[in-house]
Amino acid sequence: MKRAWLVVLVLVLLAGAVVVGLNLRGEDPLDEAPVAATPELIQRGEYLARAGNCAGCHTERGGVPYAGGRGIDTPFGTIYSPNLTPDAATGLGQWSASHFWRAMHNGRSRDGRLLSPAFPYTNYTLVTRADSDAIYAYLRSLPPVAKPNREHSMRFPYGTQAALAVWRALYFKPETHTADASQSAAWNRGAYLVRGLGHCNACHGHRNALGATGGTLDLSGGLIPVQNWYAPSLSDPHEAGVGNWPPQEVATLLKTGMSPRASVLGPMAEVVLGSTQHLRDDDLLAMGEYLRSLPPSASRATSLPGPSPDQAQGKKLYDQHCAGCHGDAGEGAKGIYPALAGNRAVTMATPANLVRVLMEGGFAPSTAGNPRPFGMPPFAGTLNDDDMAAVLSHVRSAWGNQAPPVSAFEVSRYRER
Repeated sequence: MKRAWLVVLVLVLLAGAVVVGLNLRGEDPLDEAPVAATPELIQRGEYLARAGNCAGCHTERGGVPYAGGRGIDTPFGTIYSPNLTPDAATGLGQWSASHFWRAMHNGRSRDGRLLSPAFPYTNYTLVTRADSDAIYAYLRSLPPVAKPNREHSMRFPYGTQAALAVWRALYFKPETHTADASQSAAWNRGAYLVRGLGHCNACHGHRNALGATGGTLDLSGGLIPVQNWYAPSLSDPHEAGVGNWPPQEVATLLKTGMSPRASVLGPMAEVVLGSTQHLRDDDLLAMGEYLRSLPPSASRATSLPGPSPDQAQGKKLYDQHCAGCHGDAGEGAKGIYPALAGNRAVTMATPANLVRVLMEGGFAPSTAGNPRPFGMPPFAGTLNDDDMAAVLSHVRSAWGNQAPPVSAFEVSRYRER
């Protein structure tokens, strides 16, 4: 028995050594050389911070930009974003450029502690040292805000350093962005922005039970944890693939939130509002070139079985609540209200976004290119689960649309946060 326990102890120690070794992959010694924060570098850092939508997570609702405190709900608990202003006591005031680079590239805090992957260092590891230094210079130029960081509220053991070490050993390895010589400069720039700084697959990647995606190349779509919005596949032509779109239409959608073929709602509206509308046209076209090159993928079936709702009731509810804007035949109004006939956002396998829009309303972002977008009111207080199931089933099967019906069970599943 004693020998057996000794074997177990040795195996545990060996496993621990392997985990530690895997977590130290790609670690470079800290270089404390200061960064010369020129006005040009600060301006470039501001642009890159916009591209990464850093303020989107690091700004509390109604709070000071970059001062942190916003709660990010995950299936494992709530994580609160830290203060990125240069306050010495509560922000980045005592961080060097190398500390910041280590956080971006290796997912470690100033004191070496492992950061939660809610901070998308799995994508930011591809960001170059030069771009990291520019973002650091910009953040250091902000007015300091004394705002203590809130402690995360995570269920045991998910927030522990041991759990993070195991997660990283399984799912994270520091990487470097390498240009593909067979592709154009624009394609490579788009790949860098989509896979790295833009961290698109943080939403558009499919996550496993431990919250890991299949890597920065995974843009196959997935349900955003807790929010119950579905980030559609960027490679599936039946979801949000843009392989057959003109490049300018992709750039227009990212710039204004509207295009002749689509509009953005929900979490993506926040991304356009805070990030992509501020990017240069050449960067937006580059992102479009990369996204257009993704090989088409098959749709992931996610519909749940359930009884088909009353079709007559669905048409009646549509005529009563929806036809005034979307038209009797689902034709919509060009540039104002989207058509529902032939709309792939309506016929996607998962009806999650349709439920969320009915619940919360649909509002495109107010951008410089579309400053007064039309919106859709919420129906959470008007329609119950059966009503929503009926009207959604109607629009998914009328006017040539061919998608499975939506059950009241699915509505109940997706309407809850």
